[in-house]
Order: sequence, then structure tokens, then C-alpha cells
Amino acid sequence: MAFTAKDVQKLREQTGVGMMDCKKALVASDGDFEKAIEILREKGLAAAAKKAGRIAAEGVVYASVCDQCGVGAIVEVNSETDFVAKNAEFQKFCADVCTVVMKDAPADLAALGACTYPGTELTVTGMQQEKVLTIGENIQIRRFERYDDSTMNVAYIHMGGRIGVLVGLEVSENLKNNEAIKELGKDICMQIAAMRPQYLNKESVPADVLAKEKEILMAQTINEGKPANVAEKIVNGRINKFYEENCLTNQAFVKENKMSVEKYAEKVAAEQGGTVKIARFVRFEKGEGLAKREDNFADEVASMIK
Repeated sequence: MAFTAKDVQKLREQTGVGMMDCKKALVASDGDFEKAIEILREKGLAAAAKKAGRIAAEGVVYASVCDQCGVGAIVEVNSETDFVAKNAEFQKFCADVCTVVMKDAPADLAALGACTYPGTELTVTGMQQEKVLTIGENIQIRRFERYDDSTMNVAYIHMGGRIGVLVGLEVSENLKNNEAIKELGKDICMQIAAMRPQYLNKESVPADVLAKEKEILMAQTINEGKPANVAEKIVNGRINKFYEENCLTNQAFVKENKMSVEKYAEKVAAEQGGTVKIARFVRFEKGEGLAKREDNFADEVASMIK
């Protein structure tokens, strides 16, 4: 029995399964629509697709650095509940996805999904679908970042994966395996986890963000009754406070708050006979910006009784 592109589209809309899998099912069923649905159900793809529509805002942020090559990566993988996020099988999946990012350097999420999952013939997307079926919740790989070995990379995971941080340091050759510098990297990661800097340094603050901040500060200062010429000088001073709060290198270092993070890094490097510069960082917090699932226990029990 022949089938058309419209049949493939209809099957996709009804099951939620991807176009290629729908086409394969129609080929295998010789165009029989009901048989194709049965094939997809037998493979578990329809069930996985149904779960994929559910909110997944819990999960884990995982960060790691390869011991052999020095490449670092950080990933966020979401689940529906915090309970599943603590599941050993789910956590291994997150760690394996991070390994794939380090090893294969995918350009984006689509490319990551097409990579081969470690120790199997499945793709990462294929294994993700397997985990949806075995764990029983929607699982989504949300985002990732990868740092090559041009920097000395340090990873940190806070509160079991609630927050993850990856830092890249430019270090002089004589400090590349220095334990004090590794400890410095950990301290900087913890600073980022706790203090949530938005930017690396003054220079990395976008011009439009800076202009808007100055506009707000100017309005506040004039509302305080200061004349415009005096207000401008006050705003310039207050902008420094903005840098100190939002730029990593300008923040007061948590462990020694009389020094900025940048000055502390320079101090440690000098004590070790070399140089260190914080080149880049990324901070992921699980579920940030995502709508949270809201469960109503009474409604759930009522639906079960019915």
C-alpha cells in the first residue's frame, strides 16, 4: 500500500514521533496507518514522544575536565522531578553526555544528539529516548559549553548538580600543573557559584547594558536632588559599584574580601613564580529560566480514584 508525505505528517502529528521514524514505520507497514502506529508503540517511540511534551525543569548540571587532554565541558540535563535527578542511571547519562561533548566537540545540540553514545551503537538522542522509557520521565539535554585545551580548565559542581561552573585560566608554562593554581581555579569556581557574576570584566559588559545602567543611575541621582553636573560625577562612581557586583575580576574575593578576584589571582601566581589570567567562565544553574512543574496532590489522587 502506497503512502504520501501527508501520511507521514499525519502520523507524526498523531504520535509525536520524528518524521524519519514515522516514514520508516510506514515503509515497514506497507503504508498501513494503524500498523505503523503499532510499530512505533512497540519500539516505545510513541511513549517517549508523549513524555517529551511534559515539563522538565529539574535535573542536573554536570561539569568535568578530561585528565588526559585537559578539555573541559559543562552540560545541563533536565528531568521532571528532583527524585529522578538523584537517580544513579540518570546521573551516569549526564556524565556520559559531558564526555561526548569533550571528545566529539559538537557544534550545537542537534550535532550532540547525532554523536555516538559511549559504549553503544546508539546516538546520544537514541540513548536519551531509551532513558525516557526506562526511567519514566521526560529527559531533555538543554545546553552545554566546551573549553578546548588552550586554557587550563577547572570544573566545579555545587550541591549535587544544582550549579555547575567551568573556568578557563591562561597560565604561564611553568604553572600548568601547579597544585596551588589548581586550588586557585577551584576557589574562583566557588566564587562564581556563590556570587553569580554576569560578565568576566569591565570590557565584556555590552555597551547597551552599560548605557542603560548609566541612564537608570542618572535618573536616581537627579531624583535625589543632585544637579546634572554633579550627578554625572556621582554616576561614574556608582558605575564602579556595578562593575564590582557584576564583573568577576572586579568582585571582592570571598575568601579574602580586601582584594578583588583579579588581584588575588595575580598574588597567588606571583607567589608561585608565574602568571595567571582568568580568560573565561560559564555558570549553569539547573532549571534557571524554565517554567516549573506544579503538582496538585489532591487532583492527582482524585484522578486515580476516578
